[in-house]
Amino acid sequence: MLRREGNAGSTALWWPTVVTLAALALGGALQAPAAAGKSAEEKLGSVEEKIGEAQEQEGVLTSEIAELGDEISGLEGQVAELRGQEVAVEAELAAKQAELDQAITELDRARKRLETMRERLRRALVNLRERLIAIYESGSPDIVSIILSSEDYGEMAARTEYLNAIQDSDDALAERVRSLRDEAKRLVAIRHESKLTIESARDTIAAEEQRLESTRASLESRQGALLAARAERQSSLGSIREAIDEHEEIAADLRAKVETEVAEATTGMPLPAGPLPTPSASGFIWPVEGVLTSPFGERWGRMHEGIDISAAEGTPIRAATAGTVILLQSEYESGGYGNYTCIDHGGGLSTCYAHQSGFATSSGASVGQGDLIGYVGNTGHSFGAHLHFEVRINGAATDPMGYL
Repeated sequence: MLRREGNAGSTALWWPTVVTLAALALGGALQAPAAAGKSAEEKLGSVEEKIGEAQEQEGVLTSEIAELGDEISGLEGQVAELRGQEVAVEAELAAKQAELDQAITELDRARKRLETMRERLRRALVNLRERLIAIYESGSPDIVSIILSSEDYGEMAARTEYLNAIQDSDDALAERVRSLRDEAKRLVAIRHESKLTIESARDTIAAEEQRLESTRASLESRQGALLAARAERQSSLGSIREAIDEHEEIAADLRAKVETEVAEATTGMPLPAGPLPTPSASGFIWPVEGVLTSPFGERWGRMHEGIDISAAEGTPIRAATAGTVILLQSEYESGGYGNYTCIDHGGGLSTCYAHQSGFATSSGASVGQGDLIGYVGNTGHSFGAHLHFEVRINGAATDPMGYL
């Protein structure tokens, strides 16, 4: 029977008897095994603590490796983009260099042409100067003097045509001098400006190419450092995982040893002298004698998927009904449930017992209703010695009070 909070007394029929009988039956003969079991449990706790620490390191390293991998991937993308830009800039630079080479070639041609034009201009200037001197020395004949000195119309016409031809020649000479001079200036100015423009564009592109190359080298250096850091962490992660595997092997041996010692210690334990509590209409008995402290349902903003029964640490825990032990997890394995046992009763129905101080059964064992399966404890996420008892149907938690 259950002693609820606020009851003045207890009507327990068989729990104290079981504890007394177990103590009498084991007596001094179990002192050594118990000590040995405690020693194995201590070793197991130490090993599981090391496993927990190693797994924390494993989690940190795994996270760091993933972050480094993401950063490396990002840098790879940036480096690839920079390489693409470098190729484009190199092509642009080559095109500008080709334009510059062409402009230099044309400038050289223009300079040679300029030399030729300057020679022609020099000769034209000499001719012009000689003509001007001749005009100055002989005077310039006008149309009136030509008419008066001509003997007839034919001679006058011939002299006039000759004079016009001389005048046209003088004008053409002067125009040629001006044309040669202007073209020379224009060619030099155009070629020089073109060369300067192309040189400026080429230098700008070359500077951009240098910047891209420097940026890429910096990114590749950073990428190399990240690769080295990731390799170092992967090496450390491998070592940690090897250590976890080794510790897990040791822990497995210790768990087996603890289970064996517990089984040996409880073998032959006499059943209670009195009858078991009367099962409920659902065929369940209370798994432990204690005080109901927390019901099934919402609690502290989340679902409490069982009931809590407060009892002294070490109080025996019994199977609520017959079944097969399908789960036996240590405090390290259960993730907050402490030492944790689940029994399958068939038809999708199971019961679970959490926060135990120790086990009194083994995985795969068949247990009858009322069989000892463990002891009340304060392991896992617990704030005092108690049993957290769950009833599950096809894995879904349901209120145990409907079965007790």
